[in-house]
Amino acid sequence: MRLRLVPEKTNFNFFGRSKLWLGISGVMVVMAFVSFLLQGLNFGIDFRGGTTIRTESAQAIDIATYRGAVGSLGLGDITITEVFDPSFGPDKNVAMIRIQAQDGQEAVTPEVISAVEAALAQAVPDVRFVSVESVGPKVSGELIQTAVIAVVLAIGAVLVYIWMRFEWQFALGAVLALVHDVVLTIGIFSELQIRFDLAIIAALLTIVGYSLNDTVVVFDRVRENLRKYKQMPLREVLNQSINETLSRTMMTSVTTLIALIALLVLGGDVIRGFVFAMTWGVIVGTYSSIFVASMILLRLGVKRDWSKPDNTSGNQYANIDA
Repeated sequence: MRLRLVPEKTNFNFFGRSKLWLGISGVMVVMAFVSFLLQGLNFGIDFRGGTTIRTESAQAIDIATYRGAVGSLGLGDITITEVFDPSFGPDKNVAMIRIQAQDGQEAVTPEVISAVEAALAQAVPDVRFVSVESVGPKVSGELIQTAVIAVVLAIGAVLVYIWMRFEWQFALGAVLALVHDVVLTIGIFSELQIRFDLAIIAALLTIVGYSLNDTVVVFDRVRENLRKYKQMPLREVLNQSINETLSRTMMTSVTTLIALIALLVLGGDVIRGFVFAMTWGVIVGTYSSIFVASMILLRLGVKRDWSKPDNTSGNQYANIDA
């Protein structure tokens, strides 16, 4: 007896409420844009420029004490956060002090860092300074530009690839689904004000690849069924194709989420932002492959004059039992 995530054969009507799903996606995208415009992103030192000091102490972290110790130094906006991790023992209390680069300076000077450490050592006698990381404003500006270019080029490459492999309607549906995933991921980081750094850019590029993989599997089955059922309406072809690949989609998504949730809970604060982005991306990527890319393809329509069978379309991986 085998455990299945979904029945062997399904016949869900994914297009019964297509306007509702597109409406939900539209509202979420608008909310993401509004949050980004009003709040912006909580850029990390990678993009903002400045210095991050990581401390440890046996004494419980008191944010007010830390802020009072460094507040008199006149360094402007200083962010102090306590780091929580299930692997930390009761005598390991970790804090992150982020100091933005001062005007006219490439980075926080060693003298300023020494002054911060001295002030903290006076307020918290057993404090230990584990690491100090600095990034200059010029470098951080270049990183932002490079990150944007990387994401745009990745989506552009996807557009060309899908267009060459399928038709322009497939390409546009896939790219809009990827843009949907990226926008919602940036939106959740803006809304929750989670630190946005280079690791999140890596997560965005990974999400693009993951979502594309799901979308291509569905589109491959759609192309195969368009040749197989020449008189079947496009809505029914799309619905049948999604049902036929649903077991594979669920198997991939659920097993990936199991690993990501384990990393999210036990992986520690260093990779938590990356793992959160990946977890959110897998969820919205699976959703967009079914409810966004296919809905857009239905709206655009596809030509039905393919007379030659495609021996390369469809494969055994679309029929994995889940």
